[in-house]
Amino acid sequence: MAFEKRFVALVGLPGSGKSTIGRHLARRLGVPFQDSDHVIEQRIGCSIRTFFEREGEERFRDLEQQVLAELTTGSGRGVLSTGGGSVLREANRVQLKQHCQVIYLRALPEDVYRRLRHDRNRPLLQVDDPLQRLKDLFAARDPLYRDAAHYVVDTGRPSVATLVNMIMMQLDLGSSPGPSAAGEAPSPVAS
Repeated sequence: MAFEKRFVALVGLPGSGKSTIGRHLARRLGVPFQDSDHVIEQRIGCSIRTFFEREGEERFRDLEQQVLAELTTGSGRGVLSTGGGSVLREANRVQLKQHCQVIYLRALPEDVYRRLRHDRNRPLLQVDDPLQRLKDLFAARDPLYRDAAHYVVDTGRPSVATLVNMIMMQLDLGSSPGPSAAGEAPSPVAS
């Protein structure tokens, strides 16, 4: 593996493809795959939605921060899919950027809506206007995803295999970020 850090972390909106692409990327790299949301659910013994309703967002974010710290400082190598809101805390953005090569899977709200409009398991979309909700999330979180990321990859309509190839090309470039696979300038690397 050409990347300097032991972990690759995927960030992006819910439904941007982090889990699907993460599994394929991990297979390609020959490393384990972990989904932080699944780790949290295993730990709490219920769905995140239930925990969120019962304990509140602040308690969930505390647990999420603890799990991300544990997953990104472990031994070995791996690919990590993060929760869509993991970047809301600055501590998580710093943790991810310091310990992982962070790839922002940038998906436009319209693309996410098209993929998930019939999904009833996503609490964020169980509102009167799910597309507007996604637009609001994108507006609020896009700068935070960029802040955490070393590279930005627009997911748009490419196949999973194409997206994995694009990410592999970025990782093979080594540790200094160049233009993203989407042709955008990446977020500056924190010193």
